[in-house]
Amino acid sequence: MSQIALPLILIVEDEERLADVVGDYLRAAGFRVQHLATGTGAVAWIEREGPDLILLDLMLPGQDGLSICREVRSRSQVPVIMTTARVEEIDRLLGLELGADDYVCKPYSPRELVARVKAVLRRTSRALEPRRTGFLTLEPERLQVSHDGKVITLTAVELALLAALHQAAGRILSRDHLMDRIYPDNRVVSDRTIDSHIKKLRRRLAELVPEVELIHSVYGVGYRYEEPDPKDPVSRGPS
Repeated sequence: MSQIALPLILIVEDEERLADVVGDYLRAAGFRVQHLATGTGAVAWIEREGPDLILLDLMLPGQDGLSICREVRSRSQVPVIMTTARVEEIDRLLGLELGADDYVCKPYSPRELVARVKAVLRRTSRALEPRRTGFLTLEPERLQVSHDGKVITLTAVELALLAALHQAAGRILSRDHLMDRIYPDNRVVSDRTIDSHIKKLRRRLAELVPEVELIHSVYGVGYRYEEPDPKDPVSRGPS
């Protein structure tokens, strides 16, 4: 039986051994983990894959952590925990007010870091807590979605698919990305499988919010979730 994809943590760290140890602790705590050893291309990866939290080292080959954090924060509210081996940089991190949610100074305890990750996720409501946008409320643990007092129950796959799109509202997600999010066991499925799930999900959402198309097809690319503009009652219908 398919399960909702676990929160994805991105580690951007050039110390391979440290990244491996932290990754092991995070996986043991119930997270999925990806690791980048350089800052080059990190922002593009973050925009493409939509991690739930970023562990970002300050000193990186290629693009440094400060500029990555600044660039990410200019277009996303994904939680960021900065790490640094230079104690004197802590004041600089705080002074620059880059928007990082927390910071940890090396050497640190992996257990403490996992606790910080959980605390930040709880605080920013990006884990398995209900996600509210003013339009839909997602409750992954109950497999439920509600709007204006009306509730529907989805299958685990449908809820995971909606959660991935909902979290990345306004962004186009490829079929490959959606497959990775809803099938964390890396099973082999085809593009048609995703299209079939999208079709069923749209049908269920139509029961909840008739005449409002929330999931839009982007020909040859993938899908995008968009909620109607509350100031524009005519923003309805399929794309």
